[in-house]
Amino acid sequence: MAQPIELQPQAITVQELAAINSRQVPERYIREGVGALDASFPVLDVPTIDLQLLASSSSTSGDELDKLRSALSSYGCIQAINHGITSAFLDKLREVARQFFALPSEEKKKYSREIGSIEGYGNDMILSEDQILDWTDRLYLILRPEDKQTLKFWPENPESFRGILNDYSTKLHVILEVLLKAMARSLNLEENQFLQQYGDQATMQARFNFYPICPRPDQVLGVKPHADGSVITMLLQDKEVEGLQVLKDDQWFNVPIIPQALLINVGDQAEIMSNGIFKSLVHRVVTNSERERITVAVFCIPHPDQEIQPVEELINETHPRLYKKVKDYVSLYFQYYQQGRRPMEAALI
Repeated sequence: MAQPIELQPQAITVQELAAINSRQVPERYIREGVGALDASFPVLDVPTIDLQLLASSSSTSGDELDKLRSALSSYGCIQAINHGITSAFLDKLREVARQFFALPSEEKKKYSREIGSIEGYGNDMILSEDQILDWTDRLYLILRPEDKQTLKFWPENPESFRGILNDYSTKLHVILEVLLKAMARSLNLEENQFLQQYGDQATMQARFNFYPICPRPDQVLGVKPHADGSVITMLLQDKEVEGLQVLKDDQWFNVPIIPQALLINVGDQAEIMSNGIFKSLVHRVVTNSERERITVAVFCIPHPDQEIQPVEELINETHPRLYKKVKDYVSLYFQYYQQGRRPMEAALI
């Protein structure tokens, strides 16, 4: 597939749009059959997993491994608790995110992304004239490896932003290692099988998401339906305002908030590595007519040169190989994503 060319980026942010006109939404954001976040959507009882138990060698860790396997194969996500990050620290991270998005537009735009690139402050990359846009502004930053950080995109206001984010990436790296080892053990594999494929040159990318108040939540989405191109995604939800929905059994479910938990979901590359046992979660974000919402998602992504493929021990006559060997999956992912297609199509045998 040819590399897509971005058309002229949006001249105005969604936050500015919402401030200019609080009653109308431009046509480019309107889509049919959304349905507002209300009682018409059931709540998904996302399994809660204790990461301390997963990391331990006690007899109770076996039960938690079974829960993990069941959760990731049935739901594609977990609410991770006892993850080693204090509630006070998570609140600090939420606060610096809130402070950044509350800055004047001119200040935020110092960190604007460049055309054709996702890194920095901005919104949807526009690849076609008829593309329906998401009702969100984002700050997208590479966290790891540290030598890949582009500090011109890292806010200096608030002053504590950079330090808190670096601390957060260090803490998440520990969680990621625990999780990938546990995922392998839950499938009776040697514990480093997934970690080795993930590789030591992998990137960790943060996306700070701001969803302004939207006058038409029945017609506008914060983020269109998609699955992630990562191995693992870790989401810090807004502490009070819901908005995330997941697709299960062809029905949309609301995901409840557990303020001190991290919502962790499987991405496409973990589905490939597990030969389809773990399910990459299809999800979307709905909008809210009364309250704005801020979340922080961190994507854990193998290096573009790293080959990802199903683990050999998970391929047999009963479970034949489902996926090809892939490299640089994320480049493929963004091309498909803005077209509303799933890049997993290209990975299937």
